[in-house]
Amino acid sequence: MKRKSFRYLWIGQALANSGDLFYIVGLMAIIYGITGSAMLMAMIPFVTTMARFISGSFAPVLMDKYSLKSLLASSQIGKTAVLFLLLMTYYVLGEQEVTVYAILGFVFLISLLDGWAAPASHAMLPRLVDAAELTKANSFVALVDQLIQLGGWAVGGLLVVAMGGSNVIWLTFALALAAAVFMKMIEDRHESTQEQKEKARVSNWRSIQEGWTLIWKQPSLRAIHVIYVLETMAGVIWIAATIYVYVADVLHREEAWWGYINASFFLGLMLGGLFGMRNAGLIDRNIRKFVICSSFGISLMTFGFGLTSVSWLALVFSAGFGVFEQIKAVSLQTTLQRGVSVHLLPKVYAAQSALVSLVFGLSTLLFGFITDEFGVRATYIIAATVLFISGCYALRIRTRLPELGEGLEQGRIGIEK
Repeated sequence: MKRKSFRYLWIGQALANSGDLFYIVGLMAIIYGITGSAMLMAMIPFVTTMARFISGSFAPVLMDKYSLKSLLASSQIGKTAVLFLLLMTYYVLGEQEVTVYAILGFVFLISLLDGWAAPASHAMLPRLVDAAELTKANSFVALVDQLIQLGGWAVGGLLVVAMGGSNVIWLTFALALAAAVFMKMIEDRHESTQEQKEKARVSNWRSIQEGWTLIWKQPSLRAIHVIYVLETMAGVIWIAATIYVYVADVLHREEAWWGYINASFFLGLMLGGLFGMRNAGLIDRNIRKFVICSSFGISLMTFGFGLTSVSWLALVFSAGFGVFEQIKAVSLQTTLQRGVSVHLLPKVYAAQSALVSLVFGLSTLLFGFITDEFGVRATYIIAATVLFISGCYALRIRTRLPELGEGLEQGRIGIEK
């Protein structure tokens, strides 16, 4: 974890994530200022999800032609160019409705760039740290990300008030440029000229298929991704719209409690990341148990959150969900990184990104319908049931989840053909 390249990766990613958060806050302020429409504001996450699904699907083609470092750096450079065009368009068109649709178009382009950057970043991490430090490294990166998420929305809001939405976009422009510099400084010891020549010979269709095929044919990877799908389906209950309804209809509290619940959730995620850093060895030795126990813990927290009408208990359940969620995410992430060769891992992450984006988008519509038709309590009870099924599935297929030694051995997957 003391290697310079790992430091460049997490610093660059932190700058990029901060910029992404600030630009979303800035754009929402601009769109709301022009239209006053909450629905058009909500189009931003929808457009983002769909663009990342498309980009994630085709990311393997780029991964077979360019190095991960080049993809990470080019993604940030591309974002600076798109952000510059966005700002110029805003200044030219002014505050009229057509500007909003132009902004959504630029959001789509930026999200396309993010669609290959995210899997490339996840796949880069195990190339930069020793296998024995993966759990600790994943926990550290998750902790940094949650710190940004916890404070970023508040800081972004203050910046919008102090600077205005368009100036916050300029700040994002600078952060993306700085992130690109850090990404270019990474030294990937696994990337070679010969490997690039081999990549160039692979057909585009085979590139797209490779990650999906590996996930489907390898029992351990298939098991992990079934858990990911179930968790993603239930995870949409934490989007802003659902929490907003929960606060109003169940807790009967003012809007500020939406912020309190989100803060407690991210605090839980941070505590889970801190636990992972301090107890990496314990997790490594008992990774199956942590996946199973955290799966049932998430279900229990969700069930309690949905049933309670006591405000402070809702905060406790929200934080508890965050703790279990982070421990489970780190455990699955480490298992996946140890189970696939570093050369095929980018393809697996690209397929995973596309799969999760699609499931999240569809689940948002499904649970939105359930909330409208049956009430927000039903939404949380159904989500808790889905998470309980995920826990039962993890218990049933526990032998497919490799422990530390087995995971390192399975790192050969995809090398010998």
